[in-house]
Formats: sequence, structure tokens, C-alpha cells
Amino acid sequence: MRIVRVHGFGPPEVMKVEESEPPRPASGQVVVDVELAGALFAETIVRSGRYPFPLPYEPGIEVAGRVTAAGPDVDPSLVGRRVVATTAGNTGGYAEQALAEVGNVYEVPSGLPLNRAVPVFQAGAVALSILSAMRVQSGETVLITAAAGRIGSLLVQLATAQGLRVIAAASTAGKLAIAADLGAAVTVDYSASGWVDEVKDATGGRGVDVVLDAIGGDLGEQAGQTAADGAGRIGVYGFASGTWLPLDTLQIVQRGLTVVGPLGITFAKPLADQRADTEQALAAAAAGDLVPRVHATYPLDRAVDAHHDLEQRRNHGAILLTP
Repeated sequence: MRIVRVHGFGPPEVMKVEESEPPRPASGQVVVDVELAGALFAETIVRSGRYPFPLPYEPGIEVAGRVTAAGPDVDPSLVGRRVVATTAGNTGGYAEQALAEVGNVYEVPSGLPLNRAVPVFQAGAVALSILSAMRVQSGETVLITAAAGRIGSLLVQLATAQGLRVIAAASTAGKLAIAADLGAAVTVDYSASGWVDEVKDATGGRGVDVVLDAIGGDLGEQAGQTAADGAGRIGVYGFASGTWLPLDTLQIVQRGLTVVGPLGITFAKPLADQRADTEQALAAAAAGDLVPRVHATYPLDRAVDAHHDLEQRRNHGAILLTP
């Protein structure tokens, strides 16, 4: 079978399509005949060498398709079912077939296309859990950075559905239009000077109740300035800029802010609760209440293009690969 493999860290071009033996399921595993795989920004970080990982390795965390084989102790009725899954060891998804632990396999609701299930099942579950960890309340105002991204676009929809007033921050007119279409009450271009003042003006000078930041660095620090003194909560869940949000403890204390790591809370949940979040996200997608955006679908031999899109922030939503 065909699979993407990385022998040395570097630019997207280090990814090569190679031939490999088909996987065989061990105890507690299934084989998924991959119809779609998600290409994630986190995978660009690993490929570039910014996150320790043994070489060589095969990228690919999220897959969708039909189960074609099951390990000796796995329910054989799974074979033939349409599923989404995270891959065993979070590797090997950019391929024609992939291994997954049975606990990380989810049946796709009837009528939900796979190209909607892949961008929702993990990202939607994370978005739901982030909002829960931030203890958001109907009527509050939330600033969401990278609001047209894979998780950001889902956060905009979910926050709006929960009765929050969303201020969406993004870097281009196209991305701002997407956020507005998804329900954001206010949009701001954070590549323009004065955007922090725009957010403050949109809240009558008070500031927002909740900041959800996936960018970090200088932009993340600016986003933190929009939090309401004495009540603002800042949730840090990413560092797309390459550096985490710098924290000034004195300023946090003086302004009376709360800083939360919602991803850590999410991944510390019992597995049953994490599965429930995923199933809720898939159900919402099947009902049409949660609609992921798909920027592009590339064939496997164009995985390089997918990573270039992700790194250069060209994507308006998820990027998928098809073998």
C-alpha cells in the first residue's frame, strides 16, 4: 500500500509517498481502509522538527473510512462499518490503510458525509470541552482568535449556539467573512493596528469576559489585553505563532484575570467523558448544527501542498487528504 513517510525533519518536501506492507491489527486494534485523512497544523510542527519524535515516522492522526479487519479480541461486527478514528500512536494516517485502537474508533452517524465527520470528530469535541472548561455563560462576550480556523470556526458556532456574543479575530477579509457567516456578532482584523481598541469599543470599553487564544506570541498578548479587568478569563489552547502566550504575572494579579489551560483540562478528562464529547460533536454535525468548513481535499501525493497551505495560513477551514 501507499503511505507518506518522513526520514528527516524539515520543510514539507521531506514527506515522501512510499510503498509499505499493509498493517495487521494486534489485540485491541482495527484496520481502517482510509477514504479521507485530516491534515493538521500540529503535524506541521512535528514534521519541521519542533516537537521531538523518533525518525523515520509516518504522519497522520485523523482518518475516516471503513473497518476492514479487527484484532482477535475486537467485536467483529465493527468490520464494514463507516468510522472516524485517531490512528495508533498518532501516526500512519496519510496512507491507504491505517491502524487504530478500538477505543479511538467512532461510528459515523447515518447521513453524515465523511468529509464533514473528519473535521468535526476531534476538533468539535475539543471545542465543546474548551467552552466547558472556560465555564462560559449565556450573555457573556468571547473573543476568539484564528476564528476561521479548524477549531476556531467550530468555537464560533458552538459559542453562538450557547448564547454568547462572539467577537471573531482573523487576518484577512475572507476569513472575517467566514466568521461572520458562522454567527460572529463582531469581526476584527488582528493584522491591523488598533484592533485591540476595536474590541474594547465593541464592549463599551469594558473588555470581553473570555479570550480564547490559539496563536500565542505578540498577537496572543494583545488578545489578552482585551480581557475585562476584574472578571476576564483567558484560555490558551495553541501557539500557531510558534511561541506560547507570554504571561506577565504582575499584570494578571493587578488586573484580576484568570488564565486557564483548557486543553490540559480536556485531555485530563476520563476517557468516557472524552468519548461523550466526540459523540456529541458528531451528532451535532449529523443534525446540521455544527458545520465544518473544508478548505481543500488533496490526493496523497500532494500532502506537501497541504502542509504548505497550513504553514502559510492559506486555509479557510480543514484540509483533507485522499489516497
